[in-house]
Amino acid sequence: MAPEVLAPDWPAPARVRGLVTTRALGDMRGAPGRARLRAMLPSEPGWLRQVHGAAVVDASRIASGAQADAAVTRARGVVCAVLVADCMPVLLADAEQGKAVGIAHAGWRGLAAGVLQATVTAMRVDPARLIAWLGPAIGPHAYEVGEEVRAAFVSRDARAGDAFSAARPGHWMLDLYAVARRRLAAAGVTRVFGGGLCTHSDAARFYSWRRERAPERMAAAIWLA
Repeated sequence: MAPEVLAPDWPAPARVRGLVTTRALGDMRGAPGRARLRAMLPSEPGWLRQVHGAAVVDASRIASGAQADAAVTRARGVVCAVLVADCMPVLLADAEQGKAVGIAHAGWRGLAAGVLQATVTAMRVDPARLIAWLGPAIGPHAYEVGEEVRAAFVSRDARAGDAFSAARPGHWMLDLYAVARRRLAAAGVTRVFGGGLCTHSDAARFYSWRRERAPERMAAAIWLA
């Protein structure tokens, strides 16, 4: 049986805690799933109204329901969380002093809009001290996108074209992990972990919007103990 949650495989300080749920814990859009998750956390997560943008909130100061796609905190016991089902959850932590953590909901629109760079800035930590973990997302062999998606990246960064491989006329296979690593590097974060779990191909563990066209979601969360 699949585990109910997965922990990031990264060298974060002991006080940094993070997880991503699997479908074994249930749909995180519903009350039963959230209740099971809440039992594992120090406080109720600050759920966001996600819009595939680049807005970042301070989870210790903003009420649940704020419109944003990323959250940060420097306060102990405050849980930053996002919902995902093919879009990538990106967890960030101060690896040296454990003073700040952050999380971003990073689909192609958010990545193109700069959600990762905005999250790094909002953490108010030297980027060289940060580490990142790329959680489960639709993998490069399953994520076909149109020419407009490639153009959204290449128009701003010609080398972003390396994350795309030709599929059929006017369509490309996109490696979200490669894009995320490139965006993090541009923001000064070079220690990046994860990026090998495909939601689309692993139906036993993960929900996938592309595979199922259903509303169920997983949750990713991070906090300071």
